[in-house]
Amino acid sequence: MPADTNPAGDIFGGWLMAQMDLAAGNVAARVARGRCATVAVDQMTFLSPVLVGDEVSFYGTVVNRGRTSIRIHIEAWRRPREGDDLQRVTEATFTFVAIDDDRRPRPLPAE
Repeated sequence: MPADTNPAGDIFGGWLMAQMDLAAGNVAARVARGRCATVAVDQMTFLSPVLVGDEVSFYGTVVNRGRTSIRIHIEAWRRPREGDDLQRVTEATFTFVAIDDDRRPRPLPAE
């Protein structure tokens, strides 16, 4: 939406990163079968802008599981509103820790 853009009309990188965090958090919550907290994000490089009206899709893959943590690689892709050409926008790896009701780390369930 226009409120999410910089003066040049491109979507803020921070907005895109927040959406990636939400997507990765959904994957983490399914793997952990419960609440998780983001603890790290590996390098993000913005390859192309996202414009107002673009459709943005996120794809996540679990790349590593620890005792309490999960690393999830997320890619963001854009499709112009009136087109079919997909373009990768950015990617990053998010690390989450499964947490209990007291917000303390807890073990992940068995696979």
